[in-house]
Amino acid sequence: MANTAQARKRAKQAAKLNAHNSAIRSAMRTAVKKVRAAVEAGDKAAAQAVYIETTSILDRVADKEIIHKNKASRQKSRLSALIKGMAA
Repeated sequence: MANTAQARKRAKQAAKLNAHNSAIRSAMRTAVKKVRAAVEAGDKAAAQAVYIETTSILDRVADKEIIHKNKASRQKSRLSALIKGMAA
C-alpha cells in the first residue's frame, strides 16, 4: 500500500482512470462485435450502418490513446473488407 499522501492519491487516480478506460475499451469491443454479427446475419445494409458508428468509436478511442491508431485503422480495414465481401 502507498505510504505517502501523494502515492495514495496517485493510486486512487490510477484506479479511476483504469475503470474509465476499461469501460471505453469494452464499448469499442461491443461495437466491433455488432458489425461482425450483422455480417454473419447477412444484412449488408445493417452492417454498413453499424460500421459507420463503429469507425467513429474506433477513431475516438485511438484519439484518446486507449488503443494505438494503427490498431484502430487495422480493425476498420478488416471490418470494411468483411462488409465488401458480402453478397449484395
